[in-house]
Amino acid sequence: MLASMFKKNPEKQAGKALHAYIVSASRNPKLYGKQAVPDTLEGRFELILLHAALVIDVLRRDDKPVLNAVSQHLFDSMFDDFDIAMREMGVGDSGVGKKIRFMAEGFYGRAQSYIEALASSDDIQLNLVISKNLLGENTPDGRSSKLVHYVRNAYQSLQNQGGEALGAGEAPAFLDK
Repeated sequence: MLASMFKKNPEKQAGKALHAYIVSASRNPKLYGKQAVPDTLEGRFELILLHAALVIDVLRRDDKPVLNAVSQHLFDSMFDDFDIAMREMGVGDSGVGKKIRFMAEGFYGRAQSYIEALASSDDIQLNLVISKNLLGENTPDGRSSKLVHYVRNAYQSLQNQGGEALGAGEAPAFLDK
């Protein structure tokens, strides 16, 4: 009984590993600057949500219980990290729960927007979604077009890699991009 309490949960470990990879990918300096995403708290948050949405979608495609569990642990790890960050920035205990709930709702909306836009064969919808979410702009520009290319390549790489590899905690293919 006691030994089972300390037994590692492989799905949880994979979810945490994927979260760490996503944070690493979201800190790629090539994604920031005048020609890309603003290097702000919001910009970093948006890139984490983008990468997580792509990974979670690939994990959930096969509707396998193990991969669904990994995706849930990834989600939990990501929002646990957001919770800790807010507390470190001085957000009071009473406000953290509301902010996390708001952030989670935002994640679901953004994830759905990204996946729907990626399903389109043209880049118009994805360009609009990226402009709004990553750049805080209503009108696409050269920055969003550059990011469309990155997002399409990252998503295709993840699909080629497959949910099984991600579910095992393998580094997402977009880290190579």
